[in-house]
Amino acid sequence: MPSANRLSTPVAVDEPEIEGRYAPLDEYTVSFESFHQDVDPAPYFTGLPDDRCQCVHWGVVTDGQITFRWPDREETYVAGDAYYAPPGHLPLITAGTAIVEFSATADLEATMAVVQRNLAAAGASS
Repeated sequence: MPSANRLSTPVAVDEPEIEGRYAPLDEYTVSFESFHQDVDPAPYFTGLPDDRCQCVHWGVVTDGQITFRWPDREETYVAGDAYYAPPGHLPLITAGTAIVEFSATADLEATMAVVQRNLAAAGASS
């Protein structure tokens, strides 16, 4: 059975705002992400349907706090909470947050292609 560990998964994103490590597990990707600054990545989802993340995520907050925003509601999760984020959300993350998150690899790759284009257009190095 496939598995991943934060410490043995190489760093793929190392920016002032975030450190991200991503490991494939069959048809899913596990993300180990740590946020060093408050992050509102909403502008980077521009170009996706409704300009929102359409990828489903299951995760656990290990430190800090993450809020998911939908057009009709917000849900906030803190350290120790497990969450399910259905499509159509925008995340809002506070500094000091760390998460372990599972996403369907194909959906995550499609989403990240748009995010990376928007980061490049904004002049970010990711």
